[in-house]
Amino acid sequence: MNSVFKLSSSRLALVAAFGLVTAGFTPAAAADLGGDCCADLEERIAELEATTARKGNRKVSLNISGWVNESVFFWDDGTERNAYVGTNSLEQSRFRFTGDAKIANGWSAGYTLEIGVQGAASNKFDQINVDGTSPNSLIVRKSNWYLKSSTYGKVTVGLEGTATYHLLDDADATNTRNYSDAQAAAVAQGSFFLRSNGNGVGGAGFGTGLRWSDILRGVDNGTPGQNGRRNIVRYDSPEIAGFVVTASWGEDDTGGVALTYKNVFGDFKVLGKVGYEQSSDEGSTKCSSIPDQDCQWWGAAGTIMHVPTGLYVYGGFGQNHDSTEEDFNPLADANDKMWFIQGGIEQRFIPLGTTTIFADYRHDDAGSNLGANPTGLGGDFVKDSDLNFIGAGVVQNIEAAAMDLYVIYRHAEGDVNAASGTKIGLDDFSMVMTGARIQF
Repeated sequence: MNSVFKLSSSRLALVAAFGLVTAGFTPAAAADLGGDCCADLEERIAELEATTARKGNRKVSLNISGWVNESVFFWDDGTERNAYVGTNSLEQSRFRFTGDAKIANGWSAGYTLEIGVQGAASNKFDQINVDGTSPNSLIVRKSNWYLKSSTYGKVTVGLEGTATYHLLDDADATNTRNYSDAQAAAVAQGSFFLRSNGNGVGGAGFGTGLRWSDILRGVDNGTPGQNGRRNIVRYDSPEIAGFVVTASWGEDDTGGVALTYKNVFGDFKVLGKVGYEQSSDEGSTKCSSIPDQDCQWWGAAGTIMHVPTGLYVYGGFGQNHDSTEEDFNPLADANDKMWFIQGGIEQRFIPLGTTTIFADYRHDDAGSNLGANPTGLGGDFVKDSDLNFIGAGVVQNIEAAAMDLYVIYRHAEGDVNAASGTKIGLDDFSMVMTGARIQF
Protein backbone atom coordinates (compact mmCIF):
# COMPACT_ATOMS: atom_id res chain seq x y z
CA MET A 1 0.00 0.00 0.00
CA ASN A 2 1.88 3.03 -1.27
CA SER A 3 -0.08 5.88 0.25
CA VAL A 4 -1.71 6.32 3.59
CA PHE A 5 -3.95 9.24 4.52
CA LYS A 6 -3.58 10.59 8.04
CA LEU A 7 -6.67 12.25 9.35
CA SER A 8 -4.58 14.70 11.35
CA SER A 9 -4.02 16.46 8.00
CA SER A 10 -7.68 17.51 7.92
CA ARG A 11 -6.83 20.58 10.00
CA LEU A 12 -4.32 21.67 7.37
CA ALA A 13 -6.94 21.15 4.70
CA LEU A 14 -9.35 23.41 6.60
CA VAL A 15 -6.75 26.13 6.86
CA ALA A 16 -6.02 25.87 3.13
CA ALA A 17 -9.72 25.98 2.33
CA PHE A 18 -10.13 29.07 4.48
CA GLY A 19 -7.19 30.72 2.70
CA LEU A 20 -8.84 30.17 -0.69
CA VAL A 21 -12.12 31.61 0.54
CA THR A 22 -10.62 34.69 2.12
CA ALA A 23 -8.44 35.34 -0.95
CA GLY A 24 -11.59 36.34 -2.81
CA PHE A 25 -12.49 39.10 -0.34
CA THR A 26 -11.30 42.69 -0.62
CA PRO A 27 -10.26 44.54 2.55
CA ALA A 28 -13.49 46.52 2.34
CA ALA A 29 -15.55 43.37 2.11
CA ALA A 30 -13.70 41.94 5.07
CA ALA A 31 -14.37 45.10 7.01
CA ASP A 32 -18.06 44.77 6.27
CA LEU A 33 -18.15 41.53 8.23
CA GLY A 34 -17.74 43.52 11.39
CA GLY A 35 -17.78 41.72 14.72
CA ASP A 36 -19.41 38.61 13.25
CA CYS A 37 -16.30 37.58 11.23
CA CYS A 38 -14.89 35.24 13.88
CA ALA A 39 -18.26 33.68 14.56
CA ASP A 40 -18.78 33.10 10.83
CA LEU A 41 -15.32 31.57 10.54
CA GLU A 42 -15.84 29.21 13.45
CA GLU A 43 -19.23 28.15 12.05
CA ARG A 44 -17.68 27.44 8.64
CA ILE A 45 -14.86 25.39 10.17
CA ALA A 46 -17.42 23.40 12.17
CA GLU A 47 -19.33 22.66 8.94
CA LEU A 48 -16.16 21.49 7.20
CA GLU A 49 -15.12 19.32 10.15
CA ALA A 50 -18.56 17.69 10.13
CA THR A 51 -17.87 16.38 6.61
CA THR A 52 -14.49 14.81 7.46
CA ALA A 53 -13.62 11.50 9.07
CA ARG A 54 -12.53 11.79 12.67
CA LYS A 55 -10.67 9.72 15.18
CA GLY A 56 -11.66 9.29 18.78
CA ASN A 57 -8.63 10.88 20.42
CA ARG A 58 -5.41 12.71 19.68
CA LYS A 59 -3.12 10.18 21.36
CA VAL A 60 -3.52 7.29 18.90
CA SER A 61 -3.08 7.90 15.19
CA LEU A 62 -5.57 6.75 12.55
CA ASN A 63 -4.43 5.80 9.05
CA ILE A 64 -6.71 4.59 6.26
CA SER A 65 -5.37 2.55 3.35
CA GLY A 66 -6.31 -0.31 1.07
CA TRP A 67 -6.87 -1.24 -2.56
CA VAL A 68 -9.46 -2.23 -5.15
CA ASN A 69 -8.66 -5.35 -7.23
CA GLU A 70 -11.21 -6.19 -9.94
CA SER A 71 -10.73 -8.33 -13.05
CA VAL A 72 -12.29 -10.01 -16.07
CA PHE A 73 -11.89 -13.81 -16.09
CA PHE A 74 -12.10 -15.72 -19.39
CA TRP A 75 -12.32 -19.48 -18.74
CA ASP A 76 -12.60 -22.73 -20.70
CA ASP A 77 -13.27 -26.10 -19.00
CA GLY A 78 -13.07 -28.12 -22.21
CA THR A 79 -16.84 -28.13 -22.68
CA GLU A 80 -17.98 -24.63 -21.87
CA ARG A 81 -16.43 -21.20 -22.30
CA ASN A 82 -17.46 -17.99 -20.62
CA ALA A 83 -16.26 -14.72 -19.12
CA TYR A 84 -17.02 -13.40 -15.64
CA VAL A 85 -16.28 -10.07 -13.96
CA GLY A 86 -15.45 -9.95 -10.28
CA THR A 87 -13.08 -9.38 -7.39
CA ASN A 88 -9.72 -11.11 -7.71
CA SER A 89 -9.75 -13.34 -4.63
CA LEU A 90 -5.99 -13.85 -4.58
CA GLU A 91 -5.73 -10.39 -3.04
CA GLN A 92 -9.29 -9.19 -2.66
CA SER A 93 -10.31 -5.54 -2.43
CA ARG A 94 -10.04 -4.19 1.12
CA PHE A 95 -9.73 -1.20 3.38
CA ARG A 96 -7.66 -1.01 6.52
CA PHE A 97 -7.56 1.16 9.63
CA THR A 98 -4.22 1.21 11.46
CA GLY A 99 -2.67 3.39 14.10
CA ASP A 100 -0.23 3.57 16.97
CA ALA A 101 0.85 5.66 19.90
CA LYS A 102 4.19 6.09 21.62
CA ILE A 103 4.20 4.87 25.21
CA ALA A 104 7.82 5.52 26.15
CA ASN A 105 11.22 5.56 24.51
CA GLY A 106 11.33 2.49 22.24
CA TRP A 107 7.81 1.32 23.20
CA SER A 108 4.55 1.76 21.31
CA ALA A 109 1.03 0.33 21.10
CA GLY A 110 -1.16 0.02 18.05
CA TYR A 111 -4.00 -1.73 16.25
CA THR A 112 -5.14 -3.09 12.87
CA LEU A 113 -8.70 -3.42 11.62
CA GLU A 114 -8.91 -4.75 8.05
CA ILE A 115 -12.12 -5.39 6.13
CA GLY A 116 -12.26 -7.40 2.91
CA VAL A 117 -14.67 -6.31 0.18
CA GLN A 118 -15.90 -8.61 -2.57
CA GLY A 119 -18.31 -7.92 -5.39
CA ALA A 120 -18.26 -11.36 -6.98
CA ALA A 121 -15.43 -13.39 -5.42
CA SER A 122 -13.43 -15.17 -8.14
CA ASN A 123 -12.61 -18.16 -5.92
CA LYS A 124 -16.37 -18.82 -5.62
CA PHE A 125 -17.05 -18.81 -9.38
CA ASP A 126 -18.33 -21.99 -11.01
CA GLN A 127 -19.95 -22.94 -14.31
CA ILE A 128 -23.43 -22.30 -12.92
CA ASN A 129 -23.06 -19.30 -10.60
CA VAL A 130 -21.67 -16.26 -12.40
CA ASP A 131 -21.38 -14.31 -9.13
CA GLY A 132 -20.33 -17.27 -6.99
CA THR A 133 -21.62 -17.41 -3.42
CA SER A 134 -22.02 -14.47 -0.99
CA PRO A 135 -21.54 -11.69 -3.57
CA ASN A 136 -21.42 -8.02 -2.55
CA SER A 137 -20.31 -8.75 0.99
CA LEU A 138 -17.75 -7.78 3.62
CA ILE A 139 -15.45 -9.97 5.71
CA VAL A 140 -13.33 -9.10 8.74
CA ARG A 141 -9.79 -10.04 7.74
CA LYS A 142 -7.89 -8.69 10.74
CA SER A 143 -8.84 -7.22 14.09
CA ASN A 144 -6.04 -6.96 16.63
CA TRP A 145 -3.97 -4.79 18.93
CA TYR A 146 -0.24 -4.96 19.66
CA LEU A 147 2.56 -3.84 21.95
CA LYS A 148 5.92 -3.23 20.30
CA SER A 149 9.42 -2.75 21.60
CA SER A 150 12.36 -1.81 19.40
CA THR A 151 14.49 -4.08 21.59
CA TYR A 152 12.27 -7.04 22.44
CA GLY A 153 9.90 -7.29 19.46
CA LYS A 154 6.16 -7.19 18.93
CA VAL A 155 3.25 -9.06 20.57
CA THR A 156 -0.10 -9.09 18.74
CA VAL A 157 -3.45 -10.31 20.13
CA GLY A 158 -6.59 -10.93 18.05
CA LEU A 159 -7.47 -11.94 14.51
CA GLU A 160 -4.14 -12.02 12.69
CA GLY A 161 -2.02 -14.22 10.43
CA THR A 162 -0.39 -17.18 12.18
CA ALA A 163 3.35 -17.89 12.07
CA THR A 164 2.96 -19.66 8.70
CA TYR A 165 0.40 -17.22 7.27
CA HIS A 166 1.30 -16.67 3.60
CA LEU A 167 4.62 -18.35 4.37
CA LEU A 168 5.23 -19.40 0.76
CA ASP A 169 3.49 -16.39 -0.79
CA ASP A 170 5.43 -13.77 1.16
CA ALA A 171 8.73 -15.29 0.02
CA ASP A 172 7.95 -13.71 -3.37
CA ALA A 173 10.10 -10.57 -3.52
CA THR A 174 8.74 -9.35 -6.87
CA ASN A 175 5.57 -7.63 -8.02
CA THR A 176 3.99 -11.02 -8.81
CA ARG A 177 3.35 -11.40 -5.07
CA ASN A 178 -0.20 -10.10 -5.39
CA TYR A 179 -0.98 -11.77 -8.73
CA SER A 180 0.91 -15.06 -9.11
CA ASP A 181 2.30 -16.29 -5.80
CA ALA A 182 2.43 -19.86 -4.47
CA GLN A 183 -1.33 -20.25 -4.01
CA ALA A 184 -2.40 -18.36 -7.14
CA ALA A 185 -3.10 -21.50 -9.20
CA ALA A 186 -5.33 -23.01 -6.51
CA VAL A 187 -7.25 -19.77 -6.01
CA ALA A 188 -7.79 -19.42 -9.78
CA GLN A 189 -9.35 -22.89 -10.04
CA GLY A 190 -11.45 -22.08 -6.98
CA SER A 191 -14.88 -23.67 -6.94
CA PHE A 192 -15.22 -24.60 -10.61
CA PHE A 193 -16.67 -28.09 -11.04
CA LEU A 194 -14.39 -30.85 -12.31
CA ARG A 195 -15.07 -32.45 -15.69
CA SER A 196 -13.96 -35.77 -17.14
CA ASN A 197 -14.84 -36.38 -20.81
CA GLY A 198 -17.22 -33.46 -20.55
CA ASN A 199 -19.15 -34.89 -17.60
CA GLY A 200 -19.08 -33.99 -13.93
CA VAL A 201 -16.98 -35.99 -11.48
CA GLY A 202 -19.11 -37.58 -8.74
CA GLY A 203 -22.59 -36.42 -7.80
CA ALA A 204 -25.94 -37.10 -9.44
CA GLY A 205 -25.20 -34.84 -12.38
CA PHE A 206 -23.08 -31.90 -13.46
CA GLY A 207 -23.24 -29.15 -10.88
CA THR A 208 -23.65 -31.58 -7.95
CA GLY A 209 -20.24 -33.27 -8.10
CA LEU A 210 -16.69 -32.43 -7.06
CA ARG A 211 -14.94 -29.12 -7.52
CA TRP A 212 -11.25 -28.30 -7.91
CA SER A 213 -11.28 -27.21 -4.26
CA ASP A 214 -12.27 -30.78 -3.27
CA ILE A 215 -9.04 -32.28 -4.62
CA LEU A 216 -6.66 -29.40 -3.88
CA ARG A 217 -5.53 -29.98 -0.31
CA GLY A 218 -3.98 -27.64 2.25
CA VAL A 219 -5.11 -25.61 5.23
CA ASP A 220 -5.05 -22.30 3.34
CA ASN A 221 -6.57 -21.94 -0.15
CA GLY A 222 -5.67 -25.45 -1.31
CA THR A 223 -1.95 -24.88 -0.76
CA PRO A 224 0.02 -27.18 1.59
CA GLY A 225 2.68 -25.65 3.82
CA GLN A 226 0.99 -22.48 5.05
CA ASN A 227 -1.88 -21.27 7.20
CA GLY A 228 -4.39 -18.42 7.28
CA ARG A 229 -5.67 -15.78 9.70
CA ARG A 230 -6.81 -17.06 13.10
CA ASN A 231 -7.63 -15.74 16.58
CA ILE A 232 -4.18 -15.96 18.09
CA VAL A 233 -1.37 -14.49 20.14
CA ARG A 234 1.61 -13.78 17.90
CA TYR A 235 5.20 -12.75 18.57
CA ASP A 236 7.60 -11.19 16.03
CA SER A 237 11.21 -10.68 17.06
CA PRO A 238 13.31 -7.66 16.13
CA GLU A 239 15.45 -8.13 13.04
CA ILE A 240 18.85 -9.57 13.89
CA ALA A 241 21.42 -9.88 11.07
CA GLY A 242 18.59 -10.13 8.55
CA PHE A 243 16.63 -12.76 10.52
CA VAL A 244 13.16 -12.40 12.08
CA VAL A 245 11.56 -15.13 14.23
CA THR A 246 7.76 -15.43 14.38
CA ALA A 247 5.73 -17.63 16.73
CA SER A 248 1.97 -17.95 17.26
CA TRP A 249 -0.60 -19.87 19.29
CA GLY A 250 -4.39 -19.83 19.45
CA GLU A 251 -7.72 -21.42 18.60
CA ASP A 252 -8.02 -24.96 20.07
CA ASP A 253 -5.11 -25.52 19.48
CA THR A 254 -2.92 -24.20 16.68
CA GLY A 255 0.71 -23.27 17.16
CA GLY A 256 3.74 -22.70 15.00
CA VAL A 257 7.04 -20.94 14.37
CA ALA A 258 8.67 -19.40 11.29
CA LEU A 259 11.98 -17.83 10.30
CA THR A 260 12.39 -15.07 7.72
CA TYR A 261 15.72 -14.01 6.21
CA LYS A 262 16.27 -10.98 4.00
CA ASN A 263 19.57 -9.58 2.77
CA VAL A 264 21.59 -8.23 -0.15
CA PHE A 265 24.84 -9.83 -1.32
CA GLY A 266 26.55 -7.67 -3.90
CA ASP A 267 24.25 -7.57 -6.92
CA PHE A 268 21.89 -10.22 -5.52
CA LYS A 269 18.81 -9.66 -3.37
CA VAL A 270 17.71 -12.64 -1.28
CA LEU A 271 14.46 -13.36 0.60
CA GLY A 272 13.72 -16.69 2.27
CA LYS A 273 11.10 -18.12 4.65
CA VAL A 274 10.71 -21.46 6.43
CA GLY A 275 8.08 -22.48 8.98
CA TYR A 276 6.30 -25.27 10.81
CA GLU A 277 2.84 -25.39 12.39
CA GLN A 278 0.50 -27.97 13.87
CA SER A 279 -3.18 -28.07 14.75
CA SER A 280 -5.66 -30.20 16.63
CA ASP A 281 -8.56 -27.85 15.81
CA GLU A 282 -10.61 -29.28 12.95
CA GLY A 283 -12.96 -26.31 13.23
CA SER A 284 -10.42 -23.66 12.19
CA THR A 285 -7.89 -25.59 10.10
CA LYS A 286 -9.40 -27.85 7.45
CA CYS A 287 -6.51 -30.26 7.19
CA SER A 288 -9.36 -32.73 7.58
CA SER A 289 -12.79 -32.62 9.21
CA ILE A 290 -12.08 -35.59 11.45
CA PRO A 291 -12.47 -34.78 15.17
CA ASP A 292 -9.26 -34.52 17.22
CA GLN A 293 -7.17 -34.10 14.11
CA ASP A 294 -3.40 -34.30 14.40
CA CYS A 295 -2.27 -32.12 11.53
CA GLN A 296 1.19 -30.75 10.86
CA TRP A 297 2.48 -28.73 7.96
CA TRP A 298 5.71 -27.09 6.98
CA GLY A 299 7.02 -25.10 4.06
CA ALA A 300 10.03 -23.27 2.69
CA ALA A 301 10.33 -20.76 -0.14
CA GLY A 302 12.55 -17.99 -1.39
CA THR A 303 13.50 -15.52 -4.10
CA ILE A 304 16.91 -14.70 -5.56
CA MET A 305 17.11 -11.65 -7.83
CA HIS A 306 20.03 -10.24 -9.80
CA VAL A 307 19.31 -6.56 -9.22
CA PRO A 308 21.14 -4.99 -12.23
CA THR A 309 19.30 -7.19 -14.77
CA GLY A 310 16.09 -7.85 -12.80
CA LEU A 311 16.31 -11.59 -13.55
CA TYR A 312 14.94 -13.68 -10.70
CA VAL A 313 13.91 -17.15 -9.54
CA TYR A 314 11.19 -17.75 -6.94
CA GLY A 315 10.18 -21.19 -5.71
CA GLY A 316 9.30 -23.37 -2.76
CA PHE A 317 7.80 -26.50 -1.28
CA GLY A 318 4.97 -27.26 1.13
CA GLN A 319 3.63 -30.38 2.84
CA ASN A 320 0.70 -31.31 5.08
CA HIS A 321 0.33 -34.48 7.13
CA ASP A 322 -2.74 -35.57 9.12
CA SER A 323 -2.16 -38.90 10.84
CA THR A 324 -5.80 -38.89 11.98
CA GLU A 325 -6.85 -39.68 8.40
CA GLU A 326 -4.73 -42.83 8.35
CA ASP A 327 -6.06 -43.89 11.75
CA PHE A 328 -9.63 -43.30 10.60
CA ASN A 329 -9.17 -45.14 7.29
CA PRO A 330 -6.01 -47.20 6.58
CA LEU A 331 -6.51 -46.69 2.83
CA ALA A 332 -6.12 -42.93 3.16
CA ASP A 333 -3.07 -41.01 1.98
CA ALA A 334 -2.38 -38.52 4.77
CA ASN A 335 0.33 -36.57 2.90
CA ASP A 336 -0.31 -33.54 0.71
CA LYS A 337 2.73 -32.21 -1.14
CA MET A 338 3.24 -29.27 -3.45
CA TRP A 339 6.21 -27.59 -5.10
CA PHE A 340 6.42 -24.62 -7.44
CA ILE A 341 8.90 -22.50 -9.34
CA GLN A 342 8.68 -19.15 -11.10
CA GLY A 343 11.20 -17.33 -13.26
CA GLY A 344 11.10 -13.92 -14.80
CA ILE A 345 12.48 -10.45 -15.20
CA GLU A 346 11.50 -7.25 -13.40
CA GLN A 347 12.78 -4.01 -14.89
CA ARG A 348 11.71 -0.45 -15.63
CA PHE A 349 11.45 -0.83 -19.39
CA ILE A 350 9.11 2.18 -19.81
CA PRO A 351 8.69 5.45 -17.86
CA LEU A 352 5.29 4.42 -16.44
CA GLY A 353 6.82 2.04 -13.91
CA THR A 354 8.31 -1.40 -13.34
CA THR A 355 7.34 -4.24 -15.68
CA THR A 356 7.36 -7.87 -14.47
CA ILE A 357 7.31 -10.67 -17.05
CA PHE A 358 7.08 -14.20 -15.66
CA ALA A 359 6.22 -17.85 -16.15
CA ASP A 360 5.58 -20.43 -13.43
CA TYR A 361 4.84 -24.10 -12.81
CA ARG A 362 3.25 -25.86 -9.83
CA HIS A 363 2.86 -29.59 -9.13
CA ASP A 364 0.60 -31.11 -6.46
CA ASP A 365 0.70 -34.64 -5.11
CA ALA A 366 -2.52 -34.16 -3.18
CA GLY A 367 -3.58 -36.72 -0.58
CA SER A 368 -6.95 -38.03 0.45
CA ASN A 369 -10.24 -36.27 0.95
CA LEU A 370 -12.41 -38.74 2.84
CA GLY A 371 -15.49 -36.58 2.34
CA ALA A 372 -15.27 -36.42 -1.47
CA ASN A 373 -16.66 -39.34 -3.52
CA PRO A 374 -15.51 -39.22 -7.19
CA THR A 375 -17.34 -42.35 -8.42
CA GLY A 376 -20.64 -42.54 -6.56
CA LEU A 377 -19.76 -46.01 -5.29
CA GLY A 378 -20.67 -46.64 -1.66
CA GLY A 379 -17.81 -45.76 0.70
CA ASP A 380 -15.51 -44.52 -2.07
CA PHE A 381 -13.38 -41.39 -1.64
CA VAL A 382 -10.59 -39.41 -3.29
CA LYS A 383 -7.43 -41.31 -2.39
CA ASP A 384 -4.96 -38.96 -4.11
CA SER A 385 -4.56 -36.60 -7.05
CA ASP A 386 -1.74 -35.76 -9.44
CA LEU A 387 -2.12 -32.15 -10.63
CA ASN A 388 -0.10 -29.77 -12.81
CA PHE A 389 -0.50 -26.00 -13.20
CA ILE A 390 1.16 -23.69 -15.71
CA GLY A 391 1.02 -19.91 -15.68
CA ALA A 392 2.53 -16.89 -17.43
CA GLY A 393 1.83 -13.20 -17.48
CA VAL A 394 2.81 -9.55 -17.36
CA VAL A 395 2.33 -7.08 -14.51
CA GLN A 396 2.78 -3.40 -15.36
CA ASN A 397 3.09 -0.90 -12.54
CA ILE A 398 1.82 2.65 -13.11
CA GLU A 399 3.76 4.50 -10.47
CA ALA A 400 1.93 7.83 -10.76
CA ALA A 401 -1.41 6.16 -9.95
CA ALA A 402 -0.22 3.55 -7.42
CA MET A 403 -1.74 1.02 -9.82
CA ASP A 404 -0.84 -2.35 -11.33
CA LEU A 405 -2.28 -3.67 -14.59
CA TYR A 406 -2.00 -7.41 -15.21
CA VAL A 407 -2.71 -10.08 -17.80
CA ILE A 408 -2.20 -13.71 -16.69
CA TYR A 409 -2.79 -17.07 -18.37
CA ARG A 410 -3.40 -20.24 -16.32
CA HIS A 411 -3.75 -23.89 -17.31
CA ALA A 412 -4.56 -26.91 -15.13
CA GLU A 413 -4.57 -30.65 -15.82
CA GLY A 414 -4.31 -33.90 -13.88
CA ASP A 415 -5.80 -37.15 -12.62
CA VAL A 416 -7.80 -38.24 -9.59
CA ASN A 417 -7.40 -41.71 -8.07
CA ALA A 418 -10.32 -43.16 -6.12
CA ALA A 419 -9.89 -45.56 -3.21
CA SER A 420 -11.85 -48.11 -5.26
CA GLY A 421 -8.99 -48.19 -7.78
CA THR A 422 -10.67 -46.05 -10.45
CA LYS A 423 -8.43 -43.50 -12.15
CA ILE A 424 -10.21 -40.42 -13.48
CA GLY A 425 -8.55 -38.25 -16.09
CA LEU A 426 -9.60 -34.63 -15.69
CA ASP A 427 -10.45 -32.34 -18.59
CA ASP A 428 -7.99 -29.46 -18.91
CA PHE A 429 -9.05 -26.11 -17.49
CA SER A 430 -7.71 -22.81 -18.86
CA MET A 431 -8.18 -19.21 -17.80
CA VAL A 432 -7.05 -15.73 -18.84
CA MET A 433 -7.49 -12.99 -16.26
CA THR A 434 -6.93 -9.31 -16.90
CA GLY A 435 -7.52 -6.51 -14.46
CA ALA A 436 -6.00 -3.92 -12.17
CA ARG A 437 -5.27 -3.24 -8.54
CA ILE A 438 -5.25 0.40 -7.47
CA GLN A 439 -4.07 1.38 -4.00
CA PHE A 440 -5.12 4.23 -1.77
